[in-house]
Amino acid sequence: MNTIAELLRVVPKSELHSHLDGSMRLATLIELAGEQGVQLPSSEVEGLTREVFKSHYDNLSEYLLGFAYTCAVLEDFEAMERVAYEMAADAIQDGVRYLEVRFSPQRLVATSEDCVAAFKAVNAGLQKAASEFNLCAPVRSNADIPFEYGIICCAMRNFGPGMGRYFDDLLNLLSNTSKRDVIRIASMDAVRAALVARDRFGIPVVAFDLAGEEAGYRAGHHYAAYEEAHHNFMRKTVHAGEAYGPESIYEALTKCHAERIGHGTFMFATERIQSPEIIDKEAYVDAIANYVATRRITVEVCPTSNLQTIPELEGEMSLHPVRKMLEYGISVAICTDNTLISHTSLTRELLLTAEACQLNKTQLKRLVLAAFKGAFYPGSYTNKRKFIKRAADKIDEIFNS
Repeated sequence: MNTIAELLRVVPKSELHSHLDGSMRLATLIELAGEQGVQLPSSEVEGLTREVFKSHYDNLSEYLLGFAYTCAVLEDFEAMERVAYEMAADAIQDGVRYLEVRFSPQRLVATSEDCVAAFKAVNAGLQKAASEFNLCAPVRSNADIPFEYGIICCAMRNFGPGMGRYFDDLLNLLSNTSKRDVIRIASMDAVRAALVARDRFGIPVVAFDLAGEEAGYRAGHHYAAYEEAHHNFMRKTVHAGEAYGPESIYEALTKCHAERIGHGTFMFATERIQSPEIIDKEAYVDAIANYVATRRITVEVCPTSNLQTIPELEGEMSLHPVRKMLEYGISVAICTDNTLISHTSLTRELLLTAEACQLNKTQLKRLVLAAFKGAFYPGSYTNKRKFIKRAADKIDEIFNS
């Protein structure tokens, strides 16, 4: 086994940034839409690929339009369970042995109680896939490592009418309340539902996240929810620096207690700094990058997704800042973001990165292992270390074979 591509196909991998509503099978979307009466632009795989799930988008806002269809078919608990199961099964087939699935339950259901039920449904699907895989002979005989998972609750940076029954009802109920306060209330509801699912029902909701359209919608409305997560020992990640500049990452780190950063693509983009108080822009981004590196704050890098949504990258991985992140010594976890919308797999994303950064086997091995180390593992720290050690031994075995 000599080539990087061959190694990446079989090596155990850890996926830290994957959205439930962006990673379903296209055939399942079509089937569920037919059963539920959801109108799609096309009922054929080729048509949807051409009209909705394209290879390139003009910006993040256009990329996000496809979620209107995927979320529409996920308003049913059985559908949530099925999609979670298939998502895990596909990841396992790709060699993923640790998977974190994130989604916004408020986009799918009507009440906070139903948000908890949504966590239960997604957990049931993931648990089914894990049980099926972990009962097979290779795991029992220690020839493979087990499949484990966590769930991440996403709050939405911004929302409006038509983004889900919960949001529609809340906007109607609080029609005389400022939009800032409505967003704050929704975000707090989300984290509290996640805590109920974790603490009362034992569901492995491992972290709180802030997702959705970033440009123009900074994290300020969500500080209270992040404080609630922080005070209850729930881990924190934030989509930041995907469509806004270094200041968004700074805000995530200093105001939201972020332990991981989702994307972080514009970490070094001095031209996107807006505050007139930041005089030395190069020093500012250097300080952020060094802080992230020193604190071992993992950046969840999603290469294909970034190439699809950020015009400045011109579709070229050579222009992606992941190489610079690695040069700073930042802990980078390569992720898929959305396997459906980005037509990708974790193996493919790692290969793209390896080729663009010209990584040797030692560097690539370190990159694969970083995603295990950065996991918001649902078990104890001792058990996480054992799991990482088992993964590391398997990775060494494969890379040295």
